Amino acid sequence: MYFLPHSLCLSFLPTLYLSPPISSQGAFPASIVQLRKVIIEKQGDQEVVLSAEMPLVKEVTTTLREWGSIWKQLYVANKERRVVQVQRLMWDLMEWRSQLLSGTLPSDEFKELKQKVTSKIDYGNKILELDLVVRDVNGNMLDPENASVISLFRAHQDATTKINERIKEEQVSYRDWENSNSICLGAGDRPLNEYRSVIYYQVKQPRWMETFKVAIPLEEMHRSHLRFMFRHRSSQESKDKSEKNFAMAFVHLMKADGTVLQDGLHELVVFKGDSKRMEDVNSYLSQPSTRNQGDVPKGGTLSRSSVGALSVSSRDSFTISTLVCSTKLTQNVGLLGLLKWRTRPELLKENLEKLKIIDGEQVVKFLQDTLDALFTIMMEHSQTDDYDILVFDALIYIIGLIADRKFQHFNTVLEAYIKQHFSATLAYKSVLLPVSNPSPSCPPNYLRTLKALEYIFKFIVRSRMLYSQLYEGKEQKEFEESLRKLFESINKLMTSDHNTTVLLQTPCILYVYGCLTTRVCACLSCLCMGMELDHPEHVLCPSECRDILLPMMLRELSEALKDMGQGPHDDRRNSVELLNNILEVLSRDNVVRHTQPIRTQLTDTLTNQRSRVVACMTATLSQMDDSHYSRYLETFSGTTDLVDFLMETFLLFKDLIGKHVYPSDWMAMIMVQNRVFLRAINTYADTMNLKFLNNNDFEVQLWNNYFHLAVAFITQESLQLQHFSPTKRNKILAKYGDMRRLIGFAIRDMWYKLGGNKICFIPGMVGPILEMTLIPEEELRRATIPIFFDMMQCEHKLSAHFQKFENEIILKLDHEVEGGGGDERYMELLETILLECAVEHPLLRPEVEHFVDLVKGLLVRLLDYRTVMSDDSLNNRMSCTVNLLNFYKDINREGMYIRYLYKLRDLHMAVENYTEAAYTLLLHSRLLKWSEDQCSPQFEVRSCQTQRQQKESLYETIIGYFDKGKMWEEAITLCKELADQYEMEVFEYELLSQSLKQQAKFYENIMTILRPKPDYFAVGYYGQGYPPFLRNKVFIHRGKEYERREDFQNQLMSQFPSAVRLNITTMPGDDVRLSPLQYIQCFTVQPVLEIPSRLKSKPVPDQIINFYKSNYVQRFHYSRPVRRGPVDPSNEFVSMWIERTTFTTVYKLPGILRWFETTISPLENAIETMQSTNDKILTLINQYQADDALPINPLSMLLNGIVDPAVMGGFAKYEKAFFTEEYNSQHPEDRDKLDGLKDLIAWQIPLLGGGISLHGKRVKDDLRPFHERMEECFKHMRKKVEKEYGVRDLPDMDERKSSRPRSVLRSFRQSVISISSLQGSECGTPTKPYPDR
Repeated sequence: MYFLPHSLCLSFLPTLYLSPPISSQGAFPASIVQLRKVIIEKQGDQEVVLSAEMPLVKEVTTTLREWGSIWKQLYVANKERRVVQVQRLMWDLMEWRSQLLSGTLPSDEFKELKQKVTSKIDYGNKILELDLVVRDVNGNMLDPENASVISLFRAHQDATTKINERIKEEQVSYRDWENSNSICLGAGDRPLNEYRSVIYYQVKQPRWMETFKVAIPLEEMHRSHLRFMFRHRSSQESKDKSEKNFAMAFVHLMKADGTVLQDGLHELVVFKGDSKRMEDVNSYLSQPSTRNQGDVPKGGTLSRSSVGALSVSSRDSFTISTLVCSTKLTQNVGLLGLLKWRTRPELLKENLEKLKIIDGEQVVKFLQDTLDALFTIMMEHSQTDDYDILVFDALIYIIGLIADRKFQHFNTVLEAYIKQHFSATLAYKSVLLPVSNPSPSCPPNYLRTLKALEYIFKFIVRSRMLYSQLYEGKEQKEFEESLRKLFESINKLMTSDHNTTVLLQTPCILYVYGCLTTRVCACLSCLCMGMELDHPEHVLCPSECRDILLPMMLRELSEALKDMGQGPHDDRRNSVELLNNILEVLSRDNVVRHTQPIRTQLTDTLTNQRSRVVACMTATLSQMDDSHYSRYLETFSGTTDLVDFLMETFLLFKDLIGKHVYPSDWMAMIMVQNRVFLRAINTYADTMNLKFLNNNDFEVQLWNNYFHLAVAFITQESLQLQHFSPTKRNKILAKYGDMRRLIGFAIRDMWYKLGGNKICFIPGMVGPILEMTLIPEEELRRATIPIFFDMMQCEHKLSAHFQKFENEIILKLDHEVEGGGGDERYMELLETILLECAVEHPLLRPEVEHFVDLVKGLLVRLLDYRTVMSDDSLNNRMSCTVNLLNFYKDINREGMYIRYLYKLRDLHMAVENYTEAAYTLLLHSRLLKWSEDQCSPQFEVRSCQTQRQQKESLYETIIGYFDKGKMWEEAITLCKELADQYEMEVFEYELLSQSLKQQAKFYENIMTILRPKPDYFAVGYYGQGYPPFLRNKVFIHRGKEYERREDFQNQLMSQFPSAVRLNITTMPGDDVRLSPLQYIQCFTVQPVLEIPSRLKSKPVPDQIINFYKSNYVQRFHYSRPVRRGPVDPSNEFVSMWIERTTFTTVYKLPGILRWFETTISPLENAIETMQSTNDKILTLINQYQADDALPINPLSMLLNGIVDPAVMGGFAKYEKAFFTEEYNSQHPEDRDKLDGLKDLIAWQIPLLGGGISLHGKRVKDDLRPFHERMEECFKHMRKKVEKEYGVRDLPDMDERKSSRPRSVLRSFRQSVISISSLQGSECGTPTKPYPDR
């Protein structure tokens, strides 16, 4: 547990932004008020007051507020490490914010602090998965409105690269540098300072064969060595501790010549001597460590001292195998001599010549260091040509190595070197000379030069650029002359007919053309004009350059981009980079637009590319105005070409929107792209309205593509503002607005323009329009929901119904709501808007009202289902699943019904409810027939072709589930049905035999295997804190084997941890039922045995009868003792009665659920009410007899409410409802209950008589008229009841010890149980087709 630090409670002092003068007194104490400077801007007629704080301070403040909210969420989620990390970041920002506000920092310190702040903000945003903040070179936030698309794209790239590097640095900083000289047994393992190993003593020539890694910093290598110590081990701990080292060996990691230890086997010298002496490095470090280091004395003594000496063991040797992994340490003397050429300059030529015979793997491993050495040699000897040819040959050799397939992955290393590390400004002179004056007489050398020509040109270009930057374009003419000579030498080679040169002409064409890509040509062109490609304005801003270069570049780019999928990676990258540069220049205000030729030549090519090319396409579209669009669309020769272009463009846009071209945190780039795409979509939509709306020219597929693109645009994740933080949402709205509304209104307008063509998009567009209307934006919903009514009208006009529309809505609504769309407000709007639309269409109104009721009922269930799907309560998920499957069954949507059957089955299987899973699948099987009819693919057995095959497969699965649930009686029933089919229909006697054997096994299980009886529990959920499907309802739960009530109740309470447990078993009052809290009531009920008719009056074994005591049960009893009347001390049983509550279920248990909800039928409610009224009368009589001081008002109100017909509190309403011939004929099964109600009415008369008699004795004179009125009413009631229902007599009320008649004290309360999720449906427990239950 950790606590919220006080310093992170971000409560900023209230700040008053004041522009007019203020008085000396105010509402706040002066100590907490800080005056700030403000800027007042006029926006139309309004004045907007803005803080005058520097932008960076505003950014820090906003960032802290946003991080603070996320930090609290992390704390609640118990993500301790991230909490601490964000806490430190916020502390740093708050401290730096104070420094920024102080205004006392010098300019250099302010600049440094600004860099630290922006870096910290960007890093924090990244680890918190917030949007990337793009900045300019000064660290200020880049405004997308003032930056070109390409600049914005590159800024995102640069920011991402920097942040990723920062994160890598952070990860490295967490390492334990104290263990930098460490030993690791494997990748990712904990570093150690030493490693110990053990071998058996009896092994004469032991081989460890163990591998470990030793990590040593480069600066420590020259003074580091590895030491190996040997000592005996003992099984006795005390003796083992006293054992000392008896031998040692060591090895130097660096040789005297500066090379690192060679890879391979090394036989080390084994030293023996004093143990302490062996640990002293001075005693052995000057001695040879390996046998091949020279003559090692055998058995001789090494340097002795006063303490002792070490001797070489002649019999022993110790062999190790090493492998060095380093890009800074070499094992080759020649390469080391080249890298450190200054130490032995006299050997420079020899070392340059030796480079060609050094193993290529060593050279490429030290590629950067080797190239640095070569160009340093070239630069330091630029005044002479002593080493130019040697260095050039070495350079050709290295480039040739990288061209080898074995080392081709080092291409990127060489590219990075040229761009980032190469700095030889004079190298182009030394390189151009041998290239311009080749030796064709030596074909092998010249051929190697031709192969390396691409990178030679890149070195020349980069070197000349650096020189031009350093010396402001000096020696331009000399450079141009060198280039001219170079190409003249190539032309000379191609025109020569010499035997040796003819052999080189074909390779020359191949390599020269291959290396002179558009990028290189552009570079050379720039350099010839004294310009830099890294600053493209120098190339394209002068009109004379632009007019010449732009057409050539575009022509080459078009071809290069078309072959991007097949070309080398570098060519692809260079082509796109060049296009980025062109678009970057053309986006500037001071450059005359050349967008039209770009659009014409590159549009078709760009539409097939992704990634960086998307930025290019976006930049191109952003620079196009209406005239550009018009001229481009006019270039299409015919209608077909234009339709193809529009359809392909819509598909491309939809693909780019759906596949997330940019990372999700590139918010600015994504929003700019969306804005550009939205403008393009609307422009193309105008073209569609103009050219493809009339019936003769109407293109269904084109309009279909448009609608699907528009819906994909409006529903894309990056525009769903409701999912963003308030800060991010406000930023987007302020800068870009809500683009969903714009495109949504456009979709609405386009739909209404379709006219009679609307029917072409029903039901195809129902799903996309539904997805759009579910977006939680009020105005958008109000604008688009009426489209549904328009669709209904269209289909109804054509077919006299809108069944296709209705079916599609139900299908798609299920999918969308389950995925997170929709809410109660949507349900309200849908109902209101559709019914308002139907008011003016009386013929259509009834069907619309029915549709609204249907969809509303579905939405209620779907929203409940979605809510509980993330709930830990599996019971709630099952209940809502049953709600839905029954709804779909009631409206005859078989596919959806079956879908939720299998969802319910999966929920049961997750908790091993095999019996309930079997009953669930049995519902699916009942939809199938024993026929050869084809069936549509369902959710389970997809390989089945006919209904018979699928039903048979389902039965096999169900029988397996019943077997696991020990419901062998049900399994036998299905086996019999299968056997009947095998024997009488398909004559599969082999399968019949298997089925009969299975039956026999089940019969045996019934008689031999013990089946524990599950307990049943009544559970009540009271209070308004529960969801509607639980609120104030009672359920009967079937427990699992050996499950105690305490365990069941604890599990129940864990699902509702805030619920209060009720310790009563009666129904609570309104104070509990209407409470905003949650209350749970749980008690055990006893199932009532219902013996099947086939077993009655027969000697049935206990194993069979016991099963029916807890299965196929529909009625449950709960009994509790109650005391009525005075207590007899001598015999307490005289006043003890048993109150029995009977619950009756509509569906037998077990079933498709392990519980059923309880409800009370009207007749049983009347019985319960009559019983309750009689109990109240008797209770009050007992109370008034026991206490003469009680006020008479409660008794007066109760009696008058029953006997006075004007009050309507009596039983007259029951007589009208139940005591009729119509009710008797419709409910013959209620005869006993009707007799019980009549009996209760008859017994109410003597109770009322006793109460009125007692009331007459207590009533005061002023209430005497009231009492007389009550007596008059009672006389009429008594006469009527005794005539209809007989006379009942009570003992004298004054006899305090008298007891009540048995029939009066009987508590008759029955509850009929049904599950709310099954109301109006037959999706309860399936019953067997045999009438033996």
